Amino acid sequence: MAQYLIKRLLLMIPLLFGITLITFTVIHLAPGEPVEMQVAMNPKVTAEARERLRKFYELDKPLHVQYVKWVGRLSRLDFGRSFAPDGRKVVDKIRERIPVTLSLNIIALVLQFGIAVPIGIFAATRRDTPLDKGITVFVFLGFAVPTFWLALLLMYVFGVKLGWLPISGLHSMGSEGMGTVAWLLDMARHLILPVSVATFSSLAGLSRYMRSTMLEVIGQDYITTARAKGLSERTVIYRHALRNALLPVITLLGFSVPGLIGGSVIFETIYALPGMGQLFYMGVMARDYPLVMGILVIGACLTLVGNLLADIGYALADPRIRH
Repeated sequence: MAQYLIKRLLLMIPLLFGITLITFTVIHLAPGEPVEMQVAMNPKVTAEARERLRKFYELDKPLHVQYVKWVGRLSRLDFGRSFAPDGRKVVDKIRERIPVTLSLNIIALVLQFGIAVPIGIFAATRRDTPLDKGITVFVFLGFAVPTFWLALLLMYVFGVKLGWLPISGLHSMGSEGMGTVAWLLDMARHLILPVSVATFSSLAGLSRYMRSTMLEVIGQDYITTARAKGLSERTVIYRHALRNALLPVITLLGFSVPGLIGGSVIFETIYALPGMGQLFYMGVMARDYPLVMGILVIGACLTLVGNLLADIGYALADPRIRH
């Protein structure tokens, strides 16, 4: 296992450089430059001023030269400075925003799998019953309803009409003077709506995936043998069937790791949460290349780590894979 992990970690290095090369090229080929985005609303800016800005941002150099310089900074864990007027370091901007996004997405991820897996098992063990059909209708409502529409609906009902929950931001006005417990409770109230939307919108896919894999495993011969031995149904389902049925779900869990920082753009934009999703959206709209690349590199690293964790999870769930 140790040799396998070392080999996979070494393979991540060329994969990461390949991902960054493609990403760097694509975002620079997108229409619009940072200079044009900054001076578009100022007709008095001359061509000379535009050229000076391009030279300041090193956009006048060939693309391969820009990439080599960017990789050199990346090797020192330096993402450069943002093209925004504040000129702050990209690392500082990400450091401010990432706790919000991680908190939101980790809570949502735990709820998604914590609810979807039992729902899938319950539906599979009661196949074609009214309960199974009712669960199917419920979860597919979450799959069919557009995420942004559901977010706006919850804002209108629970925030505007009922006034139970805040509809934007991470903290209420004057939260700086609150105690620690009151401050945390205030933040929790602000996260209820976005977490609910994120959780409900993913229940359908995860629960149906779990149901289908569970049904496939239950139909295997070794499950029939376990039942013929007189084992209780609970033992058959949760000790023999569940471990094998979890393998595809582990894959989904590994794929969910990159979403911890980039999977909440819609929620953070609608609910005005100061997180990575909102920062990434603002960076793309402003063609802030260093900021966009910094966030994408973190996402690429999480993708590679997620795949590795999924493979490790396979080995833990199924001893046959270890050999």
